[in-house]
Amino acid sequence: MPNFVRLIIAAVILGSAVTLMVFGFWGWGIPLVFVSILVLVTFFFNENMLIAQYFLRKENMDKAGEWLARITDYEKQLVSAQHGYYNLLIGLIESRKAPLKSEKYFKKALSLGMTMDHNVALAKLSLAGIALTKRNKLEATKYLQEAKKADKNKLLAEQIKMMKDQMGQMDKAVQQQTRKYR
Repeated sequence: MPNFVRLIIAAVILGSAVTLMVFGFWGWGIPLVFVSILVLVTFFFNENMLIAQYFLRKENMDKAGEWLARITDYEKQLVSAQHGYYNLLIGLIESRKAPLKSEKYFKKALSLGMTMDHNVALAKLSLAGIALTKRNKLEATKYLQEAKKADKNKLLAEQIKMMKDQMGQMDKAVQQQTRKYR
């Protein structure tokens, strides 16, 4: 359902709640005010994305993918501030199936913008991991430094440290291989 329809529904419910309260039916009017607020909240936070995030936290990728698939045209169904988060969620789900295919979603999420720094850090950390699997150490280092800078609350500090350790192990493996062939 397009977002402007949600606003119209919220306005109609709020109007009917006010009308009920004017005619003295406070018992019906007050709950309708809460229902209109709930409908208005779904304008800013799409319920499909909220449920998909819940399933992502539970690590149930199939269910999260099902809920995200219900969003057919994210440009019409979501507020522009949620476009980046939509692509981030798709990228996180896709990274479990095919990590290299998820790169485009993370880059699109970063280009569309996200307001929370830890989500930006998560996208950049994921891009660093993808660059590391491609054996592109320079790009991985760049994304890792950007992720560390964006992670102001140190929510991803442990994952960033693990990624740096993996890069160090990759360097050691390359040095050992070059010694073998000399």
